[in-house]
Amino acid sequence: MGVGMHPLPASAQVLLTPGQLDQLVSRVALYPDPLLAQVLTACTYSEQIPDAAQWADQHSYLTGDNLAGAITQDNLPWDPSVLALLPFPSVLDMMATNIFWIRQLGDAVLGQRADVMDAIQTMRQKASNFGYLQNCPQYRVMVAGPGIIEIVPVDPAFYFLPIYDPLIVFGRPRAGLAVGITFGPRIAVGAAFASWGWGRSGFGWASRTMVIDGRPWVRTRENHETYSHPYTAPRQPAGPRVERHELRPTHPTRKEDTNDKKR
Repeated sequence: MGVGMHPLPASAQVLLTPGQLDQLVSRVALYPDPLLAQVLTACTYSEQIPDAAQWADQHSYLTGDNLAGAITQDNLPWDPSVLALLPFPSVLDMMATNIFWIRQLGDAVLGQRADVMDAIQTMRQKASNFGYLQNCPQYRVMVAGPGIIEIVPVDPAFYFLPIYDPLIVFGRPRAGLAVGITFGPRIAVGAAFASWGWGRSGFGWASRTMVIDGRPWVRTRENHETYSHPYTAPRQPAGPRVERHELRPTHPTRKEDTNDKKR
C-alpha cells in the first residue's frame, strides 16, 4: 500500500472462499483452543510480529515467571495478544517468516471471523476423520456438539506445541506413512501470564465468538484502529522500551517471506 493510501472500506474487501480459508488456517487449526485464540488475535497486529519474534528469540532462555517478569521489566510496547505469544518463540518465528500469510489471516479474522472459525472446525474434522487428531497425554480432544471439536490442554498451566504437516494430517493416510502429530517441549503459561489473557481464552464455537481473558474479542475492520480489549489486569503504562537482560539470539538472520517480497 503506497504512502497516503488508505485501506479499502469493509464493503470493498475481497472475501475469501471456504477453500481458501481452509488452506489459510491449516498451519494452526490443530493448536489447542487457548493458544489458537491468542494466535488469531495477534495476527491482526501483524506489524508487531517481527519485532516480537526477535525479542522472543533473543530471550528464549527465559521461561515461566522469569519470562513474565522480563516482559514487564522491558516495558514491551506490543498489544497484549502479541505479548501472550512470547513464551512460544517458535510460533512467533513461524509467523514472522511468513508475514504475508499472517497479514491474510489477520485480515480474515477482522472481516470473516465466523468463516475463519468454521474453517478451523472443517480442518479439525478432517484430521479427526483420518485418525490424526485424538486424545493424547498433552491434550484432550472433545466433541462439544455437532461440527464442534475442542482441543484443550490436560493442564491449563502447561502447553505442548503440536508439530504437523498439513499435507499429511488433512489428507487420507497413505500406506506406510505413520507420522502425524508430534509435540515440542512443555511450555509453562501460569498465573504470571494472566495480564496477557492466559487462563480464560478460547472460543465460543456455537456462537462463533473468540474469547480473550474471559471477554468476547470484537476487533473488526471497522474498529481496528480504536479497539482496546477490556483485559482484567490494568494495561502496562506507556513508556520507553528498555533492555535489562542478556541477549542470546538463536536466529542470527531471519529469512523474509518470499511471497511478501512479491507484493
